[in-house]
Amino acid sequence: MSTHHVKEVGADRDLAQLGLAAVLGLIGLVTLWDTSRLEVGFADPVGPKVFPYVIGTVMLVLAVALAISALAGDRGEVEGGEDVDLGVAADWLTVARLVGVLVLTIATVSWLGWALTGAILFAGSAWALGSRTQVRDAIVGLVLAVGSWYAFYVGLGIPLAPGVLDGIL
Repeated sequence: MSTHHVKEVGADRDLAQLGLAAVLGLIGLVTLWDTSRLEVGFADPVGPKVFPYVIGTVMLVLAVALAISALAGDRGEVEGGEDVDLGVAADWLTVARLVGVLVLTIATVSWLGWALTGAILFAGSAWALGSRTQVRDAIVGLVLAVGSWYAFYVGLGIPLAPGVLDGIL
């Protein structure tokens, strides 16, 4: 007497990937619909609608490709986790510290300006993630923040908030 293994319908389909494909497709459709409602006067040949149309279309194409792949039974490769121990609980203290640094950044950026707040963001994030070299982190953060401030202001013509350093930068 032989035993036959009956494969359950849908057992090889990854529902999470199908859900992601549906969300991706929905966001693509909303992007295309919202872009179609933009009222633009005279613009250059490219215009402000081109990039949202491209992004929405690419999202729809990726959603269809992901859905086809998931329906065909393809699954993402499980990460080996060589440096991840899934048995260890989340470090909520680190998460709370990072959230605190982000909230401080949001609360002070208009007053202190990007150059100082960016330095605090970098140094605070490094501290929250375990760095023990606060002085070096503050110097590196200040160099990166001031450099990015000038890159935006001079290179791109986009002024970031100078804050208390208005007239100095």
